[in-house]
Amino acid sequence: MATVKFTFEDKNIQPVTVENVEEGYSLLEVTEDNDIHLNHNCGGVCACSTCHVYIEAGEEYLEEISDKEEDFIDRAINPRVESRLGCQCVILDEEAVIEVQIPDQSRIIGHEH
Repeated sequence: MATVKFTFEDKNIQPVTVENVEEGYSLLEVTEDNDIHLNHNCGGVCACSTCHVYIEAGEEYLEEISDKEEDFIDRAINPRVESRLGCQCVILDEEAVIEVQIPDQSRIIGHEH
């Protein structure tokens, strides 16, 4: 089973490691199943950029980025070369170890505390 290690731009949030993640799950689904806050205003259908994350390691274990996803990443806050949308990052290998940084969610329009 895959392991996903989450860190956060908001340094008030402690890192979280999720183990035993099944192949075929998206990073957004992993956050949802483990009470990790990641906005997703479109419901995870690649129609916005609110589930934007940074893949720090393990990109090779994720489904390749599509042109549509690239277009939405361009609209995200502070996109980088390692930017992806959590809803589109489907885990392809159950032996994967993936490191993800979640941007500060308080800067995203529609965010509610």
